Amino acid sequence: MSVAAPNASRAIALKVASVFLFVVMASLIKFGSRDVPPGEAVFFRSLFALPVIFGWLALKGELADGCKTQNPLGHLWRGLIGTSAMAMSFAGLAILPLSEVKAIQYAAPILVVVFAALILGERIRKVRITAVAMGMIGVLIILWPRLTTFSDTASDPYLAFGAMIVLTGSACAAMAQIFVRRLVETESASSIVFWFTITSTVLSLLTAPFGWAMPAADAFVALVLAGLCGGVGQILLTQSYRYADVSVIAPFDYMSMLFALVIGYVLFDEVPTAAMLGGAALVIAAGALIIWRERQLGLKRGRARAVVTRDG
Repeated sequence: MSVAAPNASRAIALKVASVFLFVVMASLIKFGSRDVPPGEAVFFRSLFALPVIFGWLALKGELADGCKTQNPLGHLWRGLIGTSAMAMSFAGLAILPLSEVKAIQYAAPILVVVFAALILGERIRKVRITAVAMGMIGVLIILWPRLTTFSDTASDPYLAFGAMIVLTGSACAAMAQIFVRRLVETESASSIVFWFTITSTVLSLLTAPFGWAMPAADAFVALVLAGLCGGVGQILLTQSYRYADVSVIAPFDYMSMLFALVIGYVLFDEVPTAAMLGGAALVIAAGALIIWRERQLGLKRGRARAVVTRDG
């Protein structure tokens, strides 16, 4: 990925546009998931992102570079974990409100800190330990109304299942970021984006024998558009990191909550609960604290962030 002249305004605009497209993508998946299982939804999202990714790499003259790899096994593992994260996210979207899914997914950057310490041996000191604790408390607040199903027969076990699926998917997304941190040591951004899209398409296709269905015309269109939005969103995300440091634009990830609240209310008649909003605020504060601390420590994670394909 070439380095461009710093331009914070352009970087922020690209980042916000990518965040919006990813929320639109999730909304389209939620709409289309009424007709198809998660594996099939992942296939649509991945397959129809491919032309966008191919076109982008061709325009940049990096198509050949995107096909090259020194670590095929690393791409495979990243693909397995990332595709699993996407499938679980899509399964959750079919069950839970859009904004609640997004709120639970905010656990991913918190879990990255934990996994980085356990797997990469990174040191965690007081500030980040505090942030992790805050984030986990926030996630628990979001999940608690769903988890009370285990002691309250009036609660819906299906909603509890959906919440746990999304949380597990967030853990997989965090693990995928760990794999990307290792991949960027030898692989280009083009290669990581290209091979993840290929891998997720192939892996999702393998779920066909387990019960795919022919979607209705409107659901089919929604799933195709979801793939296109995902592809364009990934390009805008990657481009945004060319114009500003990660600490400048990473906080704009949290605008996805605003977009999800508006879209969820307008399209799906979803009204957020106080617990969801309160827990999300705590998780967002924890994520912002981690971003601030990483800036203070000068951790160079911008390249890894720039090529992480949104796993749902």
